[in-house]
Amino acid sequence: MTIPHSVAEILNQHVTLEVEGIDRMYLNVYVPRLQIVEGALGFIRRHRGHPVPSTRMVEPITRQFVAAIENFARDRAVPLVWFDKGQRKDEVAARFRAGYSKPEGVVFIGKAQEKCTIYRTERRRNSRTGKTYAWIVKSTALVNHYYFYCVDRDFGPFFLKFCSYFPYNAKLCLNGHEYVKRQLEQRGIAYQALDNGILSCPDPRRLQAISDGLSAAKIEALLRKWLRLLPHPFSARDRQAGYRYDLSILQIELSLTQVLDRPVTGRIFFEEVIRENLDIGRPKPVQLIFDRWVTKSTPGLFRTRVITDGVVPSLHVDYKGTRIKQYHKEGRALRTETPINNARDFYIGKRVHNLPRLRQIGFQANRRLLEVEKISHDCILAEEAFQQINRPRQVETQRASALRFADPKVQSLWNALLLFPLLPAGFSNRELREHLAPLLGQRPEQLTPGRMTYQLRRLRLHGMIQRIPQTHRYRVTELGLRAALFFTRTYNRILRPGLAQVLPSLPATTGPLRRCFNQLQREVDACVTAAQLAA
Repeated sequence: MTIPHSVAEILNQHVTLEVEGIDRMYLNVYVPRLQIVEGALGFIRRHRGHPVPSTRMVEPITRQFVAAIENFARDRAVPLVWFDKGQRKDEVAARFRAGYSKPEGVVFIGKAQEKCTIYRTERRRNSRTGKTYAWIVKSTALVNHYYFYCVDRDFGPFFLKFCSYFPYNAKLCLNGHEYVKRQLEQRGIAYQALDNGILSCPDPRRLQAISDGLSAAKIEALLRKWLRLLPHPFSARDRQAGYRYDLSILQIELSLTQVLDRPVTGRIFFEEVIRENLDIGRPKPVQLIFDRWVTKSTPGLFRTRVITDGVVPSLHVDYKGTRIKQYHKEGRALRTETPINNARDFYIGKRVHNLPRLRQIGFQANRRLLEVEKISHDCILAEEAFQQINRPRQVETQRASALRFADPKVQSLWNALLLFPLLPAGFSNRELREHLAPLLGQRPEQLTPGRMTYQLRRLRLHGMIQRIPQTHRYRVTELGLRAALFFTRTYNRILRPGLAQVLPSLPATTGPLRRCFNQLQREVDACVTAAQLAA
């Protein structure tokens, strides 16, 4: 059996199905006018007509809401379950769903105490008169929450969680892959399911079109539908006055699933990618993946983490509150997903109508990660291309000297070139000089513009860079990026440490390579000695 050895080979020749789509979505369900203290005061005093600004005025709403939930569960024979502390709610939901056969309805209602933001009343004192008065302030408290675990005909399983205290904020959690499965079933399109995904489908184009069709309007329609069916804390009069629930995106996971023809293909691919990309979480690669400038003031940790669950490793790359996660799913598919935890990390609002822009950012980040992995892993140059770079080059009337692999100055030039990959604005003579000079052990002012022009001409004539038209700036070509990565990594990771282990004149710790060469030398000496029997 032939095992593929490069990222490009696997992705181009061994992927049987590729699907982009929304994975999990976690949304805030809230009344915008009640998210600030002034809005809460307006609801109590102006809308409800209570002269005293106190949360005691909304206690009847709370009691009615809780009673409506309990009556709903009793009248429809819906189980009402207390979640124990530390209990995994997904496991409880899976057990209840396994025994639920209806196409649509409430599977069960879960109840748990959780900390959240609420309003409370405090006593304040007037500085002029000395009299005390009631006022409302924001606070946090441990209060009861009700989880409505439901099954929708179009969206499949989801849950809607309500806080039982004013202002009665809620959370909506749904799964885009479950939506896709329901839509395929309704259209009579056969498919083979993958846990939280699709393993195979005879019509991949329609599959992708269905996944793309999960829009903000459909998500909002899902919410409105179930708000009509479930107990609601606000009356019809409240809703007519503008106290209606709205949606914002708390977290969204945007995934790219690539199903592979053989499990061993994905396993080898993923182990090689992880080994080669342990530095992909550094600022330079991260700004390529997310297409965002990373400066000293950019918040968050820039790191690469390899997390192993049992024997299955996963690669994690962080950017602010966002993380790209890549793992081998069920031994059958490569899953690359970008969970965006804060849309404002990308200067985008959180309202649900911003979903198309978030989809674009997440899907592009997934693709860019794969491109970076291709570049870092597939640095294979043919012998002819290698010799062209290592020999002088003549282009029309211009001649460029060779970029010799073992020349320390050339190695420094390639290392400096890797600081400018894929930058839209390119780089200038001065910018290259500032990074090249320290690598040569010199100050930037010691490298004259003429010397830098000579180096730029060498790189340009060898095809490593190209000049941006009508500017004095340059862009690294695909050949330049791949060649520089290959040459610098080979020189720094194989040639120098390898020779330190092999050559007897160089001091080095005893390693497996040196031990093997020493053993080879002893065997050769023994053979020569044995051949000189006459002497």
